[in-house]
Amino acid sequence: MTKGDFAESVSNDEIKMLPLIRFGGEIIVVDHPDTVPEAVDMLKGHDVLGFDTETRPAFKKGVVNGVALLQLSTSERAFIFRLNRTGLPLPLVSVLADRKIIKAGAAIRDDIKSLQKLARFRPAGFVELQEMVKDYNIEDSGLRKMAAIVLGIQISKSQQVSNWEKENLTDAQLIYAATDAWVCHEIYGKLTGRAR
Repeated sequence: MTKGDFAESVSNDEIKMLPLIRFGGEIIVVDHPDTVPEAVDMLKGHDVLGFDTETRPAFKKGVVNGVALLQLSTSERAFIFRLNRTGLPLPLVSVLADRKIIKAGAAIRDDIKSLQKLARFRPAGFVELQEMVKDYNIEDSGLRKMAAIVLGIQISKSQQVSNWEKENLTDAQLIYAATDAWVCHEIYGKLTGRAR
């Protein structure tokens, strides 16, 4: 892909005209420390992962909640780690610190800081899509707008401020969380020509 292949920006009205797409692959919820190593083994077979986190919103001033979910996605599978139940165990830290595994995400600085509050690690292999798209003259760098410009799709943000720490996450929450990480994977793949 080259600089002239993409629009610089997109309006909300233009986004509404695009097909509404959600992640259609397998969603694997990891909510017990004992199941983390098996999930990590599956992830380590991939050199590019989509990356995102979710945190329960705080509606009181001065209240900051810890990160609840870490999502890592391939094109076919999205792994949703319920960090409020598993913590950030060593096998998962090893993925976050592995420079050979690309973890592509949007607005990742605060996500990484939140993860580092759970376990100390030196992040490696992270790619900030908001910086990357500048090389293609794309000015709109929110995930919804990047998805529209690069992939020609619309993604829903309706679950963004839901409770990510509730006992049982709804199907809508799981699809939303999986879609955000998957879209990051797909944007990186489209921009670099590494679609798989």
